[in-house]
Amino acid sequence: MRGAKLSDIIKRLDLKNFTEKMNMDDKMVVTREVNRPALQLNGFYEHFEKERIQIVGNVEVAYLSQKTEEEREKTWDRFLSTGIPAVVFARGYEPAEYILNAAYKYNVPVLGTDNATSAFMADLIMFLCEELAPMKTIHGVLVDVYGEGLLLIGESGIGKSEAALELVRRGHRLVADDVVEIRKTNDHTLIGSAPATTKHLIELRGIGIIDVKSLYGVECVEDKQTIDLVIRLQEYKHDQAYDRLGLTDEYIDILDTKVVCHSLPIRPGRNLAVICETAAVNHRQKKMGYNAAQELYRRVNKNIETQGHYGEDQ
Repeated sequence: MRGAKLSDIIKRLDLKNFTEKMNMDDKMVVTREVNRPALQLNGFYEHFEKERIQIVGNVEVAYLSQKTEEEREKTWDRFLSTGIPAVVFARGYEPAEYILNAAYKYNVPVLGTDNATSAFMADLIMFLCEELAPMKTIHGVLVDVYGEGLLLIGESGIGKSEAALELVRRGHRLVADDVVEIRKTNDHTLIGSAPATTKHLIELRGIGIIDVKSLYGVECVEDKQTIDLVIRLQEYKHDQAYDRLGLTDEYIDILDTKVVCHSLPIRPGRNLAVICETAAVNHRQKKMGYNAAQELYRRVNKNIETQGHYGEDQ
């Protein structure tokens, strides 16, 4: 089962570590859900999801403050004995000594943050959703064009990297070349990124590997981007019919999510970068409610109706 390293969570969310003697590298979180202990602090553990990170805030601290110190020690000893991955104290609260003793006893990390409880929960859930999302790798190129994530796919050597380089030179941003890691963070969102080994690099046949970040600057690269549109590059064939109007969208399935896909025939003289820019702007325009193909269809129908009326009058 995939998991997120607790050490990465601590680093990413800038958490305090009250149990520094523990080794965090071998501790994993396997669920994107988190929990604020409520009934558990009163001894009710049925249906308790012990795989979740536990977050303690104002309410929990206020409730436990009404108990005697002996009761608090028993409560925390029982709570930490369940095998939870970690406890995070929000709003700058610091754990008492008996909590840390129980934490070392049961090998449960105790962490802290100065952030408000709800805000921290939102950040933590977002991070876990990305880290634990279903993932697959695709051979292609991902570029941010006018804020739209364009995934270029096609046979090896068809010109995906060259098109991406031209888009970078025109002011757009490279996310990944050759291998794209795609994560499904929710039912409708796919996030693409590059593996660490090929981050910010492009392979050009005949030239070799180039570092886009070094050559063109940090403004021309991006670490991750939503995948909004897929463009499939394919060799032009005279006997194959291609969509010339775009009245209906075609889709490709990625991790059980449908993404709009355009098949783009490649032949000499076609400027791929300009076509990709146009496809991105057109897709964005469709999301805003305007479809040029449907507008043409409406105008043609209106013209036919008008000519028909003229014919009746005559």
